[in-house]
Amino acid sequence: MPARASVRGPGLRLRLTVLSTVLVALVSALLLYLGWLLVGDVAASVPSLPPGTTVRVGELDVPAAEVTRAVGAAARAEVLRAGLIAFPLVVAAAGLVAWVLAGRILAPLHAVTAAARRLSAESLDERIALRDARGEVAELAASFDAMLDRLQAAFTAQRRFVANASHELRTPLAVLRTEVDVTLADPAADVAELRRMGDVVRDATRRADDLVGGLLLLARAEALGARALSRRPVDLCVVAKRAVAVTAAEARAKGVRVQVGGGAAPVSGDLVLLERVAGNLLENAVRHNVEGGWIEVRTGVRDGASELCVASGGAEIPVDRVAELFEPFRRGPVARTGSAPGSGLGLSIVRAVVTAHQGEVTADPLVGGGLRVTVTLPAAR
Repeated sequence: MPARASVRGPGLRLRLTVLSTVLVALVSALLLYLGWLLVGDVAASVPSLPPGTTVRVGELDVPAAEVTRAVGAAARAEVLRAGLIAFPLVVAAAGLVAWVLAGRILAPLHAVTAAARRLSAESLDERIALRDARGEVAELAASFDAMLDRLQAAFTAQRRFVANASHELRTPLAVLRTEVDVTLADPAADVAELRRMGDVVRDATRRADDLVGGLLLLARAEALGARALSRRPVDLCVVAKRAVAVTAAEARAKGVRVQVGGGAAPVSGDLVLLERVAGNLLENAVRHNVEGGWIEVRTGVRDGASELCVASGGAEIPVDRVAELFEPFRRGPVARTGSAPGSGLGLSIVRAVVTAHQGEVTADPLVGGGLRVTVTLPAAR
């Protein structure tokens, strides 16, 4: 367990108690002083008798002025005596009440602190869930629980992502090791065999490189927030046409017909990431298509939002399997993917980039086979 940090100086409860007690003592002393002055002033304000008048007190005749002064002094002494008795009692009661109230007020903070000490990567499912707290303390507890929700989601995604990535990287590494071992174990290996091994090793290393690059891009897209993006005017129509041009050779080799339509779709965002969105959509549409298939690309503005829609032919995809396509390393049904190249990160990267741009991406299976993916982003003004 990590060492508990030492607390320097008195605790917050003690400081609040001392502060409250000192304030009550100062106010009580001020009230006692004011009472002492007020009693003396009241006694002095009693209507005085004519000069030379005497007042009989017992067997003596005392001048009226002296009687007035004596009454005022006695009243002040009585107030001071009673005040000196009540003062320490009031201060002690104030200190006790302040100590109890401070403890009750700080109890939720202690709960937050205790929960933070108990936390680890294996106990992120714990929550404070304060029901009796009010005001700022309740807000603090709710914010802490919300932070735990985000941490738990991040840790869960990280574990799943690392497990999937390690599994996917194991395949090209295993291919590399097997090819090298087999070739080295063959004493009669000639130049042709070495060239064949070189081709296999090159393809495996390219696959691993693509996978690592996809992982880095996905991590960057997921880490970026809306405020952290490098924004500039981007037209999705232009971006889509560039992606079509890049994948044109691969589409021709597969006999896939590509149709581009629509108009301008201005947005504000990161040009590199948005180009990757269009590129991934077109690459998926080509690689997961059927021989002699089709692709339709549409851009435009609708209801104040810019859209990029890529529809393509292919094998049928069950509706309940569409959501899985946006998870890392998911390539859809075997009939759709076949032996298509790729890391399985394409749509995951698309979703992460679109989310960072405060947009939305949806996918709908087409009747007869194929998929339509629609990216919706806030239109630039």
